[in-house]
Amino acid sequence: MEYVGSALDGLFITKEGNSRGRVGRRRYSNDDGTEYKSKNLHAERRRRQKLSDRLLALRALVPIITNMNKATIIEDAISYIEELQNNVEVLQGLLYEMEASSEEGALPRSEEIDPAEEMRKSGIQAEVEVTQIDGNKLWIKIIFEKKRGGFTRLMEAMTAFGFELIDTSVTTSKGAMLVSSCVKGIHGEINEVQRTKELLLQIINGI
Repeated sequence: MEYVGSALDGLFITKEGNSRGRVGRRRYSNDDGTEYKSKNLHAERRRRQKLSDRLLALRALVPIITNMNKATIIEDAISYIEELQNNVEVLQGLLYEMEASSEEGALPRSEEIDPAEEMRKSGIQAEVEVTQIDGNKLWIKIIFEKKRGGFTRLMEAMTAFGFELIDTSVTTSKGAMLVSSCVKGIHGEINEVQRTKELLLQIINGI
């Protein structure tokens, strides 16, 4: 009888264990998890709404938007910012040139110094350096005689030849003007180093 009882007990335990195993696989609702997911969903909606609002604000600031999707709005904004930066650099150069001209104009005629003569005495010569730096971008350095309106004519001529200037700096010293800048083709074309150098020499010789 003890043997039969032990067998029944074992059977009971096995069934109970299996039953417990099945109970362990049941799914229970988790209120905390649902609340956490709900909070994440609301946070994501707020984030998307904020991003959408900022894109609309950006679109309102850019005068020309070629398409209304997010990627195009950002690309058009980048192009517009680059254009503004280029305009700032050109205007700074013009202002610098005007200030230099006004300082020269304040001198009596007898005290005016000829820029070409000053360059010659200082051993400075007009020159152009052009280096390929990245894809269709070139780095240029131009030294030429400082003349009234010279920088303006240089910018106009370079634009006419299809150059777009980036990160331009202008300095004057001892009768010379130094212009350094990164340049690229306005329409993305690749400019050859030697051809660009020849064009720039032609420009400064005509200023």
